[in-house]
Amino acid sequence: MQLIETAPHEFAAHFLFAEHGLDPFFACDRRIKDGDGSQHAEFEFEGEPWNVTLSYRDSGLEHPGDQLPTGTDFRLAEMREFELNVKSGDDIAGERSFHTHIAPRWQGMRSKGGSTISVPDDLEEGVNLHVQGSNIEFDRYQSLIKRAARAVGINSRYFDELHDFSTVLDAERYVRVDKNESGPVHARDGPIAQLGHLLENDRTGRRKLVQYDIDESARDRPGYYHTATLGPHRVREAFPSHELPKEVKHYYTKHAVDLDSNRSIAHPKVGVSYQRSFWKDQLDASPNDIERLNRELEETLLSVLAEAGLPLRSGAGTYVEDAYFAPENSDRDRDIVELDFTQIKHRQESVVIKHLADGIAPTAWESLEVLVTDGGEVSPQDIADETGRHPGSVRRALNRIPDLVEREYGKVSLRSKYIADLVHDAVTEAREATRRAAEAGAKAIEAAERGLDQSTSTFIAWAAKHDIDIRDREGDELRLKFGVVDDIRRKLREGYELWTAADMPEDRYRMAKVQYKKEIDSGLRSIDKTETKSFASVAWHHLS
Repeated sequence: MQLIETAPHEFAAHFLFAEHGLDPFFACDRRIKDGDGSQHAEFEFEGEPWNVTLSYRDSGLEHPGDQLPTGTDFRLAEMREFELNVKSGDDIAGERSFHTHIAPRWQGMRSKGGSTISVPDDLEEGVNLHVQGSNIEFDRYQSLIKRAARAVGINSRYFDELHDFSTVLDAERYVRVDKNESGPVHARDGPIAQLGHLLENDRTGRRKLVQYDIDESARDRPGYYHTATLGPHRVREAFPSHELPKEVKHYYTKHAVDLDSNRSIAHPKVGVSYQRSFWKDQLDASPNDIERLNRELEETLLSVLAEAGLPLRSGAGTYVEDAYFAPENSDRDRDIVELDFTQIKHRQESVVIKHLADGIAPTAWESLEVLVTDGGEVSPQDIADETGRHPGSVRRALNRIPDLVEREYGKVSLRSKYIADLVHDAVTEAREATRRAAEAGAKAIEAAERGLDQSTSTFIAWAAKHDIDIRDREGDELRLKFGVVDDIRRKLREGYELWTAADMPEDRYRMAKVQYKKEIDSGLRSIDKTETKSFASVAWHHLS
């Protein structure tokens, strides 16, 4: 199936080479001296012209003296590091390029400040290339480095074999979407917002959902910078075959508001980037891991576009060509993972419903109350201090509700923002029920003190218990204002029986105006919309 081609954007990595020790480093030093401080060259790679410059910079490393701790002679009078800058000769915009910082590595090396520099245990000597580039396919960087090195007189075989410790630091793939078509991506109920709310942890430092709709000059630009970032555990909830932490983003360039629509950069990018800081593992720079990186980024990007209802093929004016992205289709084998937010939502709802239905122990319930009302980081000890419970009791209680809370490094949090919302509603409803019960008791006592009979006081207490506001003023029709009810007819029938048992006018109840809130499907959360109807239109035939 032909699908839109995505384009590579940012890329950063540490390429470590150890097969030839420090030979590449010494070669850079010789070529710099041969060229009186720099070397410049041109070369061609896969039919495209490229320009390369080799230069040097001061080093922050301590000079090792005449000999390294490893025993290798070090005959350089001053400590330098080197830079290899490579740019496409065909790139008018000047953003198809990369910069490489070349630094030596040996066991026991130190900075000028005396700090020890970390070096992999199985590497005696080598060179580290910190690569940062953009708009180049990720699997081409190593080949381009080899060709660029050869062009400035350095043996390219030095860069044949990547050391296992080579690591990808950053990578992004994107498409550019017409600004009139991209709204569903960044909408409040769109895929970015839903990923952020449903799949991230609710505690500070873990959840990351950004929604900026104004630009750097405080001007309105809907969708200006919207992102949702997911760690490896959360990302698997949406993409079961994925593991890499990612950020999904919809963003405009600076000052896009001022640009005419016929300029490509007036339209936003929708991209997916690898987020190394969101996990403890690392992504190797090997060909297999680069392929894995591309697959996960593309599948995520295509799935987000599909969830937003955008076509996954070119045409129809959805996609906008720029200097590095061409809206063309490809027959490459790529999967679209269906983002079933309804299923994820129902799964999280069922977890909450299960625990509420089974009953939650008092200590666990108190812990949930603390979690939904405290905005910072919370530990079991914090909860114990807040509730007056023993820390051991809190820990045992939390262990009984693992589907609702997540515990990591002594901190406790609700598993997602959506679960937090559901639990917050449940806690609020429990507090309201307690308040209504107390109010019902107080009103029943008040009715008895006023000399009202048992039937009348029972009706008053029933209304208070169920949060029903009764307005029964002489000259006006009776009004019954309910909160959220699951069965309005049944509730009206209960009230009718208590009303008539108290010998109050039957016709007045039958002619009442009824107001009540509707419920969403889950039954746990209500929307603000209310219905106001005559009693007869709601339940007349049920009481006849």
